This record gives sequence, structure tokens and C-alpha cells, in this order.
Amino acid sequence: MQVDSPDMIRNVALTGHSDTGKTTLASALLFAGGVVNRLNKVEDGNTITDFDSEEIDRGISIGLAVCFTPWQQHKINLLDCPGYGIFFDETRGAMRAADAALLCINAASGVEVTTEKVWEFAAEIGQPVMIHLTKMDRERAELKSAVEQIRKVFGREVVPIQVPIGVSEDFEGVVDLLTDTATLFAKDGNGKGTPAEIPEAAQDEVDEWKNALVEAVAETDDALLEKFFEAGELSADELKNGLRQAVRDRKLFPVTLSSSLHGIGPASVLDSIVETLPSPIDRGIFPAIDFGGEEQDLACDPEGKVATLVFKTLSDPFTGKVSLLRVVSGRLASDTPYWNFQQETDEKVGHLMAMQGKTGTAVPGLVTGDIGGVAKLKHAHTGNTLCEKDSPVRLAWLDPREDAIAFAIEPKSKGDEEKISESLARLQEEDPRLHSRRDAETGEFLLAGSGQLHVEIAVAKLKKRFNVEVILHPPKVPYRETIRKPAPGHGRHKKQTGGRGQFADCRITMEPTSGDEEFEFIDEIFGGSIPQGYRPAVEKGIQEAAKRGYLAGYPVVGFKVRLQDGQYHDVDSSEMAFKIAGSLAFKDAMAKAGATLLEPIMKVEITTTEEFMGDIMSDLSQRRGRPQGMDSKNGSQVVSATVPLAEMLDYSPALRSMTQGRSSFHMEMSHYEEVPRQVQEKIIAEAKKEKEEEHH
Repeated sequence: MQVDSPDMIRNVALTGHSDTGKTTLASALLFAGGVVNRLNKVEDGNTITDFDSEEIDRGISIGLAVCFTPWQQHKINLLDCPGYGIFFDETRGAMRAADAALLCINAASGVEVTTEKVWEFAAEIGQPVMIHLTKMDRERAELKSAVEQIRKVFGREVVPIQVPIGVSEDFEGVVDLLTDTATLFAKDGNGKGTPAEIPEAAQDEVDEWKNALVEAVAETDDALLEKFFEAGELSADELKNGLRQAVRDRKLFPVTLSSSLHGIGPASVLDSIVETLPSPIDRGIFPAIDFGGEEQDLACDPEGKVATLVFKTLSDPFTGKVSLLRVVSGRLASDTPYWNFQQETDEKVGHLMAMQGKTGTAVPGLVTGDIGGVAKLKHAHTGNTLCEKDSPVRLAWLDPREDAIAFAIEPKSKGDEEKISESLARLQEEDPRLHSRRDAETGEFLLAGSGQLHVEIAVAKLKKRFNVEVILHPPKVPYRETIRKPAPGHGRHKKQTGGRGQFADCRITMEPTSGDEEFEFIDEIFGGSIPQGYRPAVEKGIQEAAKRGYLAGYPVVGFKVRLQDGQYHDVDSSEMAFKIAGSLAFKDAMAKAGATLLEPIMKVEITTTEEFMGDIMSDLSQRRGRPQGMDSKNGSQVVSATVPLAEMLDYSPALRSMTQGRSSFHMEMSHYEEVPRQVQEKIIAEAKKEKEEEHH
């Protein structure tokens, strides 16, 4: 479908908690709009917006998907978002590209964790929100109680613009308060419904909600309020226009309703989207940063210079890369070169497409405000801006959130190391929240993401798409070893074989230093007990042995060495012999110097609410955590603590479970300190066991 004016476009992010029926709603809206010829249900595994094999297998949305439906000469672009908290970055991306959020709330369950996150992010970016009550055919699904519960959390600006006909399993239609019309829907009908009279039994409820709506709209505008006081009512146009303005300005949040599973209400939802939610022109501006680095708002101008945001990348082993785009200004044309601001290079935009899930239909161009896709952009990543070279601009994107969890991965087949890197690079194009890196200290290859399920899904995709199988295990903690007291060390290497032998002897003293000092080697030999040319070999032997560790195979830090004496042989001594002698002297000194293990201690900040404080503090003490303070911030409690890294490896799922996903945490490296004796014994025993298994 082609539209020539941004006024005829609505960009709506379908958001909400998991299992509120967002994908089912998307299918019902597409069915009502005539895009699909049957009411596809999520359980069938063939919805337009859940097309990834992992989504089909697991029955949940994992990534953002785009589709559209025509309605009343308008093009409604729907951005179907996942509801699981660990995939919330996908939702943030969709909301940044959309002009309004349709916040789905299960009518029987009320406000849940992701509901609150969507609400907060919409407030942060100034986005209008329409609340949509789903599953109105369920037991305990009742408009008044649902609205009361939502108002407790979000305020009295939440106002229904639709009233249900029938309750729970008798739900069969919708009354539109803006037009005073009723529509009845046959269960599993065509989703479009048939006009009907407002049932007499529902009239009192309709009048009550209509009066509340008129008053709420009047209160948002002084001229309307004056008219309301004079006439006691507002005309249909005044009500409609006043509501639309109030929604755009986030003064009111309208409530609509449906039972998408049975196709009851989707046509009424589409009517409300067209009548009530803003067009790209109504929103007017998009945050951007100009060429000089100044923050500014970019006008959504159909006649302006082209500025387009890449807000999602789809990656498929067969069809390749598809970039999803939102045109912010100007008209984006097919087969035209544009400037990629972030990559600082020309980017050839090939055939533009109108997207239905993973399927695209070629279109000659996209007007300001429209959403579409383009295949095989060479350089573009999610968050990049495509613009005109002579008028460069960078559209605002999202600050990356830090990883919640990391796993070490290793290939099942030895030759697959390179294949893993290539395959992960493809997955990271599609999902910027995945990060992979080689840990310089432990040597492990780490895969990090926003939660355990996130990483597990990436591993499943590696196997299905790229035929690469990996083993996941918790990452190693980068412990250190050090000494507590000075000690002498003696290393003697003597080996006699046929012909020339090997001989070297050295005596050292090791001393502890403060942990942040670099390793120091002090040559205190006077005379020629060890020739000058061999002394660096002693130092090298000590450094190499320190890297390999003494207690449990972790690098030794916080010490200096004094080289004090030794012996050599004119024929049998060599650099290699003194290197070995140095490492033997190091081990001898370590045995007497009170060797101990150090562990990384993290500075942790947990943001939560009062109700979970007791559980969080109790859990921290079990993790050997030490609270450092508490603070109130934006209505939340922020707990500061220091906790050993070893105790934090599973904290993300534990915190989610403990607080029903309503808390978050941030941690960064603070310092190293000594591991308690009983914990040390365990670590040393495990390291010894691993070493023995390697030798076998």
C-alpha cells in the first residue's frame, strides 16, 4: 500500500507484558484490514509477526516485527514488540520509531512489570499512549475494575473511549463513546463487525463513561472547559479534536478493548487508532543531533532533506540482511545512494519494501513518517542514520544498556572456533544487545546478553541457522594470587645428559607490595656470581611462573623480587637454565611467603521498591555482600553494596525472580581483596581437580 501524505499514516508500537496477546491482536487487526484471510492464532505457529523459528518453537515473541494494514484510506504500521523484560530493548527501539504506543494490558491481570517499563519509557521520550484491554472475554475481565487498578498506578488521566457489550464470556461488542455507536462481532467472524443499537442494559454504563470522558477532555483545554461550563456538553467534533490534542500532548490516555482471539473488537480498535492517535505530522519533531554536535529536534517535513533511521536489522541465512527504516524527513527513494552518518560512507539503498513480517513488497519510495525495509545495505547497522551528504544529520538512538549476564562458550567440535565468530557477528547485526569477546585474563570466549534466556536463544539460533553447536558454562572468575610476608627462595637447575649439561643456581627474596604496584625486579648481585647476561633470564623465568600461578593457576600479583646470589658454570650454564632456575626459586619462595587468593569485589547498585528491600538485603548477606548505603531516587530505593564477583554470576535471574522483575542492578569493578579461607580451600581443590582431569 502506498500513501502520499504523512497525515494518512499511523505508526503504532504494540507493547505490554508477555502473554497479554499483542501478537494475537496484530493478527486480528491484519485480518480485519483484509491483509490475511483468516484469524491466525499464535498457537498455530504461523502469525505474520512471529516468524523466527525460535519464536514459533517457544510460542513467544523474541524480536520486534513490522506489519501494516490499510484502514479508512490510512496506512497503519504496527510494530509488534516482545513482552519479556529481557527483550525490552527491542520494545524501546520500536517505540523510538513509532509515534504512539498501544499498551496492551490483560483485563483480568492488570498492570504488570513490562507494562510499567513501557509507561516509564513513553514518559521519557514524550510518547502518546493508548491503553488497550485485551482478553475481555475472560473471567473477571471487567472494565470498571480494570480501569480503577490502572488509575491507581498511572493516574486519573486514563479514560475509556470504548465500553464493552457483554461481560466475560458474553462479551460480544463495543460501544464507541466518540461516535455513540455500537458494533457487534460474531465470535471468530471477520473482525469487522456489524453496526447495532446500543443495548438498553448497557445504556447507564455508557452514559456514565461518556460523561467522564467529556469532562476529562474539557479539563485539558481552557476554551473547551469554558464551552463545557456554558453548554454543559461538547459537540462531537469538539470532543474528537479535543481528545486527539490531549492524547498527543500526553494529557489523556484513552482506553480501548477487544478479545482478539475471537475477533471481537479489532475494527473498533483500528477506528480509534485513526481517530485518536497522532500522525507523524501531528508529532511534528524527532530528536536529532546536528552536524556540529548540537542536540536539536528535526521537523518531520515531507519537503525537507532526507533523514531516515535504521531501527532494526533482520538477518536470515537465506535472504540475507534486511534493514527496517523509519523516514523522519523528506522522501526516501529506491535505487538511490544516501550518506550513512555513523559509518561515514555512501550507502546504496536498493529496492524499498513495505513489510509484512519477514516478507516485503517492492515500493518506489517511502514518504516522511512511513516505515519500510530495504535488503542488503552494505554498511548500515541498527541505530544508523541515512541522510543526504550535503545535509548530514544524526537521528537520536538509544543508549546501550549494559549486559546482565555473560556465559563462556566453547565449540563442541574443535574446528568451529572461526565459524563461531562469523556466525555471532551475523547474529549481533540483528540483535545489538548480544556481545561477544575474548576475555584477556581467563582466555575464555564470552557471550553476553540481557538474560539467560537471551543467551540460550542465541545459542539455539547458532545451531539452527549456522549449524554451529556450542557448550555454555558460567565464566571463570579472574582471581589473583599474592603473598602476605617476605620469604627467601632458592632455585637450582642441574641436568647432566650425554655431552653438554644444564646448570643454573639463583637465590632471591620475594616481598609483598601494595596491590597496584607493577612487578619490580631488583638486581642486588655484586660481583659475578651470575653473569650480567643471565640475570634477565632469571627475571623472565619468575614472570612466566607468576603468570601460571602457584595455588590455583591464577596470576600472582603484588610482589617484588630481589636477586641476591647464585652460581653458574662456564660450559653448562645458559639463558634457558637460568630461566628454569628463576621459576624454581619463585615456587620455593611462594611456599614460604603465605600465598593467598584474591578475588574481584564489585560495586553493586540495586534499584528496587520498598516492598522488596528485606529480601534483597537478606540475599546480599548470603552472597557475602556488604551494604554501603541506601538512597531514594525517583520514588525508588537504591541500595549500594560491595559483593564478590563470584557471588554475582547468577544475580540477574535471582533478582528477577525475587522481585517479579521489578528491580534492576548495575555493577562495576571496585577492587581485589583476600578470599575467606574456607572459600579458598574450595577454589584450590577445584583447580587441582581440573588439572588432574586435563592430565588424564
